[in-house]
Parts: sequence; C-alpha cells; structure tokens
Amino acid sequence: MVVRNELSDEQVDRVFQALAASTRRDILRRTIEAERSVSELARDYDMSFAAVQKHVAVLEAAELIVKRAEGRERLVRANPEMIARARALLARYEDLWRSRISRLDDLLAEDSATDETDETDSDPGSAPRGSTTT
Repeated sequence: MVVRNELSDEQVDRVFQALAASTRRDILRRTIEAERSVSELARDYDMSFAAVQKHVAVLEAAELIVKRAEGRERLVRANPEMIARARALLARYEDLWRSRISRLDDLLAEDSATDETDETDSDPGSAPRGSTTT
C-alpha cells in the first residue's frame, strides 16, 4: 500500500522541516490560538527579533502560517487548511502502519495455530518428527 498525498514531496519536506524546531512548533501553537504580531511573538523568546522573523519565514514557506500587513505590523495566523492536510498525511501513514501490523499479527497467529496443530497431530509416544530411532 502506497500512501497517496495531495501534498507534493517538496511541501511535505517543508512542513516537516518547519515542525522540526520546538520554537516553530510553539509559534504555530500560539498562532492557532490567536492571530499575533511578529513583535508580540518575538517578546516571548530569548532570541533576536530577526531570529524570530526567520522562524516565521520557515513556517510561512511551509504554508503552516499566513502573514499579512496591517499598517506597520506584520500579523501572523495559523493556516488551518495546511495543518489539516499535514494531519491527513499523517493519518494515512498511521493507517498504513496499522494495517501492516495487523497483517503481521494475522501471520503470527496462523503460524502459532499451525505449530499447535503439528503438536496435536503427533503421537505423544513416538519420536519427534525428523528424528530416527535405532
């Protein structure tokens, strides 16, 4: 089973790269809660304003957030559509993994049932299969 995705490989790479940093995940979480200015976001981090702007740019390139100008401020909000698309991709991978684990469980159960049948079919007083008596 191949996971089909409505995101291109490049989009998937950008999303996972963006989510790889804890600061960017925190920015995304905060912008899901409410639209915030880049200045407001920057106040809560022990890094320069320029560093926060770079984190915002990575999230924007991944389309996880949308930035807009309002006067001199740049406001940032989460992009629920892209978040939903990324979530759907992960759900498809989860389905794939769960189906593979389920098939493995079935194979192990079949193997176990076969072993139990082989043991019941043999005569308890006879020599085990494959051995010879002299």
